[in-house]
Amino acid sequence: MPYPSKLTPDSILQAAQTLLDAGGPASLNMRPLAAALGVQASSLYRHFSDRETLLRALEDVAASEFDQVLRAASSGKAPREALWAAAEAYLDQARRFPHRYGLLLSPRPPAAAQPSPSKNLWNIVLHLVSALSGQPDDTTRTVALWAYLHGYAVLDRSGLFGLSGPRGGFDLGLTALLDEMERA
Repeated sequence: MPYPSKLTPDSILQAAQTLLDAGGPASLNMRPLAAALGVQASSLYRHFSDRETLLRALEDVAASEFDQVLRAASSGKAPREALWAAAEAYLDQARRFPHRYGLLLSPRPPAAAQPSPSKNLWNIVLHLVSALSGQPDDTTRTVALWAYLHGYAVLDRSGLFGLSGPRGGFDLGLTALLDEMERA
């Protein structure tokens, strides 16, 4: 039986992303994915060896999307404004696509950094921070900003701010971080 010509890694990822967005990683299984594509589940394994491989590919797609959003938001701006715009775009993307964002937080064992969409996402944040601080490869401040953004996004996503919301906490925290970076 020939493989359907419409079945490509990209078409599988697009359908998987639709399922992911609708119900999160728990709703993403090979049978429902195959049904959404109109193929047998076994035909998916030609492109993705298992569910974990598919989830890692979706994580790469999510990291690439975040990278593009941050680059677009910060393009052509002065360092402080670029970093502020990137931070806001990051949170907006996390709110709009919470399950894609969740994939970026998937646990994994520590490993040497390899070229990847996740590494590219890190690099744009590192570049923006270094441009503001004036310190080349300013990993320390990038980690601080990254932790702040992730923490804020997770708290926002979980509803822990409650009905009163964050009451300007994002602006206060980001201002403090950016002020420190400018003083570096």
